[in-house]
Amino acid sequence: MKIGIVGLPNVGKSTLFKALTKTPVDISNYPFCTIEPNVGVVKVPDERLEKLAQMSKSAKIIPAVVEFVDIAGLVKGASVGEGLGNKFLSHIREVDAIVQVVRVFADSKITHVHNKIDPLGDIEVINTELILADLETIQKAILRIEKETRGNKKGAKEQLEVINKIKEKLERGKLANETTLNMENENTKIVVRELSLLTMKPFLYAYNISDFDEKLTDGLEKLPHIKLDIKIEEELGEMTEEEIKELNLKTNINDLIIKSYELLGLITFLTTGEDETRAWTIRKNSSAPEAGAAIHGDFKEKFIRADVINWEKLLEAGSWSKAREVGWLRTEGKEYIVRDGDVIEFKI
Repeated sequence: MKIGIVGLPNVGKSTLFKALTKTPVDISNYPFCTIEPNVGVVKVPDERLEKLAQMSKSAKIIPAVVEFVDIAGLVKGASVGEGLGNKFLSHIREVDAIVQVVRVFADSKITHVHNKIDPLGDIEVINTELILADLETIQKAILRIEKETRGNKKGAKEQLEVINKIKEKLERGKLANETTLNMENENTKIVVRELSLLTMKPFLYAYNISDFDEKLTDGLEKLPHIKLDIKIEEELGEMTEEEIKELNLKTNINDLIIKSYELLGLITFLTTGEDETRAWTIRKNSSAPEAGAAIHGDFKEKFIRADVINWEKLLEAGSWSKAREVGWLRTEGKEYIVRDGDVIEFKI
């Protein structure tokens, strides 16, 4: 699962990527210093792992991870190829969610591609280019589906209705993910999957500010967002945890990682023992057998049952055997929907 970091040129995307991944990248003060996307794997912060590992005396800890992709800056006209737009749009198409970096801070020493600080205007530029690219995709799909409708292909009429509903939303300047759709319907699923629209992906806005308490306008506040002083985050990324605590500094980078993980519709279940304490990544609303497949495919096919306990209750018990003794372990079957923070032992 990949999260694309997008935005205008020179707003702090590569600096944020460096802060997230601790990976050296070019963060020069000029547009398009990033051409090919940088890719980095980031650990998802999870205090539960350390606590469970201490209880189990685990030899190692394995956290969940999420992949971030630093994509070159988009500019006005990207949808028709400006600024290598077609290439960059194709990179966005390959990710599962989008973190859009927006410059809110003012600094005359750092070039702005439009020579003015206008966060809402910058968001509109990026979103408009993504919407225009999606409308081009939609128009091509309509021609194909209309032909299939005339040929009475099964489901084509219903799929065309879904496409036109999305098109109407895009033509109003809205993102495709704002369209009210019945995602339980098979034809809707087919349309969404095959179109692979840029603006159907979930969005999170990362406001690059110079002060964590900087006031935001109503328009910025209403969007799903997180505030970061990205330059400070980069500097904090080069310090040890002890140095950060000693200087009483605050970082929001972990909040961004966690929000990005949630943005992908992911949750974590846990396993713990002497060998390892580990976080396993699954989609929300996964059944117990589906969760087991994260460990091994056989766990889904040969699933019998799962012993489950919330991580806090397990810590309270002090051990797996004590939790069983006091009756806090639950035996769950194939229909059980796994919750974030469940500690599970599968029986196959």
